[in-house]
Amino acid sequence: MTAIPTLDMIDALASEYQDKSPLEIMDLALSQSGDIAISFSGAEDVVLIDLASQLKKPFRVFSLDTGRLHPETYQFIETVRNHYNLEIEICFPESEAVQAFTQEKGLFSFFKDGHQECCGIRKVQPLRKKLASLDAWITGQRKDQSPGTRNEIPVIQFDNGFSGIGKQLLKFNPLANWSSADVWSYIRMMEIPYNSLHNQGFISIGCEPCTRPVLPNQHEREGRWWWEEATHKECGLHAGNIK
Repeated sequence: MTAIPTLDMIDALASEYQDKSPLEIMDLALSQSGDIAISFSGAEDVVLIDLASQLKKPFRVFSLDTGRLHPETYQFIETVRNHYNLEIEICFPESEAVQAFTQEKGLFSFFKDGHQECCGIRKVQPLRKKLASLDAWITGQRKDQSPGTRNEIPVIQFDNGFSGIGKQLLKFNPLANWSSADVWSYIRMMEIPYNSLHNQGFISIGCEPCTRPVLPNQHEREGRWWWEEATHKECGLHAGNIK
């Protein structure tokens, strides 16, 4: 697509690609004109990087450093950087905003007030700044990741949550139709890096204070913000998921 896409065009593409493979969806994404980048943090995102590397097309990767990630996550980022010999654009929160927030409310206010304010400063604002420089982004969202918020994710969509004035941001979700089992089958088959925390029972990994391992038969998102209501576990990075 070289012309500015309309909603009808995106809906038609989403319908056409709904049953296509993640590699085909990735190929479509990297064929777009304009600036596009892969959002990287977890196991799904390394699958995206691996798929992109197979296509032999230029691609960019960015990651959010909240300042409160696990040590294993920082090591994971470096491992991926070296494994694929790529540059990862690290996005940081505004230091003044973090300082003002922690001085007013301390380091663990989210246990009392909820995680949205902290995530807004450490994750959403840096993401919004990054996406303002892009025309499209590629995410590892899957329909089965979160009860009540991700079960209707299309493979291609307009990201209304982060589109700016006069600018429509495209969002590609190549793994929307995959399950967690599909992701891990791919990781094992292709022998690609993953966060060592997965070996300790972690499935969905975020900031260190807000992530814990899950028990057998628990949903993967139950390890995120476990003190909060289970059906709306989103930090705001995928704001359009909350209806």
